[in-house]
Amino acid sequence: MSDDDFSMDELVKELDKSQVRIVIAKEIRKWNKAGTVISGLHERKDAPEITRKLKTKIGTGGTYKDGQIILQGDHRETVKAMLISMGFAEDSIEVM
Repeated sequence: MSDDDFSMDELVKELDKSQVRIVIAKEIRKWNKAGTVISGLHERKDAPEITRKLKTKIGTGGTYKDGQIILQGDHRETVKAMLISMGFAEDSIEVM
């Protein structure tokens, strides 16, 4: 098997990315502050890693809790662009 071949785990991850339905929504949190809530990644084992990448690239605080990624501030369009660049299908991402 060459380095160009996908391992079975990588293949499963790529299939999961094409089948997942992601919803990105703005939510008003405590003290009337905006937050970005990303749901639909609850079955992914790498959701905490995705959370870390989003927080680092955007430069904001956030957490992965109860199957949702919650980021401080309104970053809906930025998150959508980043998820697409990570390999998620654009038509599987809904921004509200």
